[in-house]
Amino acid sequence: MKPGIHPDYRDVVFQDAQANFQFIGKSTLQTNRTIKIEGKDYPLFLMEISSASHPFYTGKHKIMDTAGRIDKFKQKYGKK
Repeated sequence: MKPGIHPDYRDVVFQDAQANFQFIGKSTLQTNRTIKIEGKDYPLFLMEISSASHPFYTGKHKIMDTAGRIDKFKQKYGKK
């Protein structure tokens, strides 16, 4: 690799703001926030949603009644 043209690939802490869940991953994200974990400073990236707070993964997923909506649409806009 040529020096000086690639972004800094480093360990970054991703933290879910809703569930207070965090994990360390590799990324080139640029952020001004840092967090200290086990005596080492890491860049911190705050996420709004992750697998710890997403309704599909937490089991709080709601299934919409699409069949009822389709029937209402056909009644309203269907050929007469």
